[in-house]
Amino acid sequence: MKATRFRAEPLADGHDRSAFDCGDETLNRYLRTQVSQDIRRHIANCFVAVEVIEAPAGGGTSRVAAYYTLSAASLPFTGLPAEESKRLPRYPTIPGVRIGRLAVDRQFQGCGLGAAMLADATARALKADAAAFMLVVDAKNEQAVRFYEKFGFRLVAGKSRTLFLSLATARKVFAQG
Repeated sequence: MKATRFRAEPLADGHDRSAFDCGDETLNRYLRTQVSQDIRRHIANCFVAVEVIEAPAGGGTSRVAAYYTLSAASLPFTGLPAEESKRLPRYPTIPGVRIGRLAVDRQFQGCGLGAAMLADATARALKADAAAFMLVVDAKNEQAVRFYEKFGFRLVAGKSRTLFLSLATARKVFAQG
């Protein structure tokens, strides 16, 4: 019997993106055709999960099972709830790390891979040399809003699908899981 697990790593030329299908053609097309340009231009970094198959033959695949992007972000100080902003300096904007896209191939949906990728994004944001207060996401739809809310993300004032989670809270959330 074989067991399946995943390894998260930066996107590289050897990763097979051609069969990726998360059910959203915009996200599929971005991974297949645009993400490399964004990486080259230092707009975003992309991280992928690849399936690792533990079997007598060992090895794994280069097929992308999920991906997310990270980039620098900031939010207006006034967009944060009072309980968050009261502890922060009164700068016009507060620094963060944006999760620009997060998608899981249909074949792997429902097995917790999205949550694992979110935990990986949190770990990378916490290790970054540049200081950041929060994770920021622009949810594509209401289903995505609900996904992020399960992990404690909250809506930014005046933005219907932009959510944030302080990195201090994210550290606690993902240390438990």
